[in-house]
Amino acid sequence: MTALNAEIAERFAALALAHVSREYPNKMDHVLTAPEDARTPRALHPIFFGSFDWHSCVHGYWLLARLARRYGDLSAASAIAALFDERITTANVAAECAYLERAHARGFERPYGWAWMLALQAELDQHGAGARAAALLRPLSHAFAVRFRNFLPLCDYPVRTGTHSSTAFALRLAADYAEPNDPALFALMRERALAWYGEDSHAQAWEPSQDDFLSPTLMEAECMRRFLAPRAFDAWFAAFLPHASDGAPATLFTPVRVSDRCDGKIAHLDGLNLSRAWCWRAIAAAQPREGPLAIRSRDAIERHLAASLPHVTGDYMGEHWLATFALLALGD
Repeated sequence: MTALNAEIAERFAALALAHVSREYPNKMDHVLTAPEDARTPRALHPIFFGSFDWHSCVHGYWLLARLARRYGDLSAASAIAALFDERITTANVAAECAYLERAHARGFERPYGWAWMLALQAELDQHGAGARAAALLRPLSHAFAVRFRNFLPLCDYPVRTGTHSSTAFALRLAADYAEPNDPALFALMRERALAWYGEDSHAQAWEPSQDDFLSPTLMEAECMRRFLAPRAFDAWFAAFLPHASDGAPATLFTPVRVSDRCDGKIAHLDGLNLSRAWCWRAIAAAQPREGPLAIRSRDAIERHLAASLPHVTGDYMGEHWLATFALLALGD
């Protein structure tokens, strides 16, 4: 099965190093309340000002941290370390935290950016090379963990989209931080996932939508896999996608067409192919290796990767974020 290797790691690291420091073009999530609020991305976000938008910059750092941990002899390792030393400082973290105290910042990057910040923290916590950055960044990740704790009790309903608002994606990604660092938050996330998705069955998989980069159906399944014990997940999945072993609904096993990779929204569909591959890889790993679902899943992974892995580079609308989802799709 196609997997991450040193050659791909080198290419992705070079790509991310170029875009996390590229301030423009930039699509900001920023509310202006007075003329003095009209400031540049770097003035507002001294760490995460690049990569077209804040959340893509955060997960660009996540990609760099993960590659540095996975490949100690990465040629970009010293450049990654230098970047983290320069950007992740006490003063810069304080400025990022201060932004969250703005009156109109309550919904800033909710929930997608919140989840990626916690994922970045969880990644940095795992390796010695990131110990300094992990310690300095913790106040910011803690601020987003608090936001999750405050928001989830108010969130009576899931957001069942294939874009940034997906609650299934946010919970799945943030779980890797919450479980070791904040058991109460992890329990709250699990309770919400079960309340939102626990009774779902016979998913119709009416997808894709034109600007999806997540599969609403598979992302929900991967979220539930993360929060359920294996036997409980098997029972839930059998009700949710009862014909998956037979390759149905077919849309979940079929890569999507990307008609214009220079269009930022249409380019999302490459992300959909990659995130589907990520979900199928995780679901397959939870099944007997030679079982029919695992075999179907591995075939789907290869076809989705073949459709979009060659297009991670080529246009900045994809280049500023697709490598992160390719890294997820290629597995650990």
